[in-house]
Amino acid sequence: MASITSSGLGSGLDVTSIISQLMTIEKQPLIALNTQQSSINAKISSFGKIQNAIGTLRDKSAAINSTELWGRTATTLSDASVATVTSVSGQSGVAGSHTLQIDALAAAQTVSSTAFSSNAALLSEGTVTIDIGSWTGSSPSTAFTAKSGTSSVSISIGSGETSLGSIRDKINAAGAGVTAGIVNDASGARLTLRSTATGEENAFRISVTETSDDGNAATGLSALAYNAMAPSSPMMLSQNARNARAVIDGISITSTSNTLDGVIEGVSIKLNKTTSAVDMSVVADFSDIKTKISDFMTAYNGLVDQIKTETKYDPETKTAGKLQSDRTAVGLLNKMQSLLYQEFSGTDSGSLKRLSDIGLSINATGRLELKSSKLESALTNPDQVKALLNGGNTNDSTAVTGFMKRFRVFADAAQGTEGPLETRTTGLKSQLKQVTDRQGVLDLRYQSVEARLKKQYDSLDQRMSSINGLSNSVSLMIKQLYG
Repeated sequence: MASITSSGLGSGLDVTSIISQLMTIEKQPLIALNTQQSSINAKISSFGKIQNAIGTLRDKSAAINSTELWGRTATTLSDASVATVTSVSGQSGVAGSHTLQIDALAAAQTVSSTAFSSNAALLSEGTVTIDIGSWTGSSPSTAFTAKSGTSSVSISIGSGETSLGSIRDKINAAGAGVTAGIVNDASGARLTLRSTATGEENAFRISVTETSDDGNAATGLSALAYNAMAPSSPMMLSQNARNARAVIDGISITSTSNTLDGVIEGVSIKLNKTTSAVDMSVVADFSDIKTKISDFMTAYNGLVDQIKTETKYDPETKTAGKLQSDRTAVGLLNKMQSLLYQEFSGTDSGSLKRLSDIGLSINATGRLELKSSKLESALTNPDQVKALLNGGNTNDSTAVTGFMKRFRVFADAAQGTEGPLETRTTGLKSQLKQVTDRQGVLDLRYQSVEARLKKQYDSLDQRMSSINGLSNSVSLMIKQLYG
């Protein structure tokens, strides 16, 4: 069994402490590398924060470039419950006053069957054929005209598929332009069919052929037939297909749906209920534009603050930001500010040449601030504001490129694969790798040094232990001789 040893027991020296202190001195280059590693990681993190802030600025600039943002309108009705009016995406609304009268809402044809015992009730095998089209005349109709572009849909009902529930499912799966359902009332279960679209041209006819006809139209699969021209059709009509009918500014309007698009330029009107004439006012809506401009200002200020935080020096605490005096970070800030100062010389902006002309100006801290009253005044000519912000092309010279496009170009270039952020971060990562590799080399060296020191001090400890033992023996002999 190996003997148990501990450095220093023989000599009385604190060998562990001595080696630790020697290694602390030895490891000074590694400590410097660790400090350098922390500094590089901190810089990479700082550039990551700046990159995120630039991404936000890019998104907020692009939002103002969106064509869907401009030309929106807001509509008020003297009775808001009769209709819902919204702007049509991508279209410019036109302000004005109108009257709206709703005489009828569009409806889908609906029919229902006689009552069956349950949805498990069995009918018979055969074929159900559904045609989409319009009926002429009423009670009874005189003709059925198939809808242009449609064709008959035949649904085969085979063995094991004759229950009311199975027939409903097969109709729904056929994509025939109708929706089937089962409604239970006091008399039993009724199959209902409803057009999937409203309007007179989306009515339907149901023809049935039984595999084994029992001669009774009221039983088996025949009970699901519907023909508005027949005086006594097995399926009963619950709702006629109907067009919406409205009067706008004295002009009669019909529609297969309850949504009127393009009747008034730039707005969509969803009819909710019938009504006598109500007043409708359409005005330009700049609320979203104001919000997007405010969002851009917040993003710009956020980027300015982030760069200043990373590059500042605090004289009171005598601490420097991670990127103090970094040319890339400072250069980004200078480039941003230069984009604001150069006048817009593109077309269609009228007298608007600077962002300050629409209320956005730089204060003493380098941040943007907004004067709402000035923006409100500028928006009396929205096309000029749009030109100032979105004019020109992103590959034009800066002077003839709208301010929001300028910042999109700036952000794209800064974040690009060959942009300053990527180049600087790549350089830092390269430095970090060199430091890491050097740390690895030093770690191996220090392990060797520490092992060598331990071996030397263990040898010294053994020798001193032997000397101490000899000294004790001599002392004992002298004591015995001269007692």
